[in-house]
Amino acid sequence: MAVLFVTDPLYVLIFLENPMTCLTDFTSGASPMAPASLGLPCREADADLWFADAPADLEAAKALCQGCPLQRECLESAIERSEPWGVWGGEIFERGQIVARKRPRGRPRKVAS
Repeated sequence: MAVLFVTDPLYVLIFLENPMTCLTDFTSGASPMAPASLGLPCREADADLWFADAPADLEAAKALCQGCPLQRECLESAIERSEPWGVWGGEIFERGQIVARKRPRGRPRKVAS
């Protein structure tokens, strides 16, 4: 039986062979919430950090993702879902694409010639 992890900053679901009929969590099957014992940074820190407008906040969220035990699965799942925005699996998504850094708002500085 194949197991596929589908992750986001708030929920971790396990879909078994038929995701429409068999949804369960890691412990009892009663709730789709990930158990606190996993130590997921997105469950322990402020969820707004992963969807912030400030580039510095997004970089902080990316740094927190580096120690997450589900980082790879989270990133793969976000790519499959074409997540429109936020930090997923240690990467910044903007308009469904991974971007290296989010640019701050406003016009760029003029370069003296």
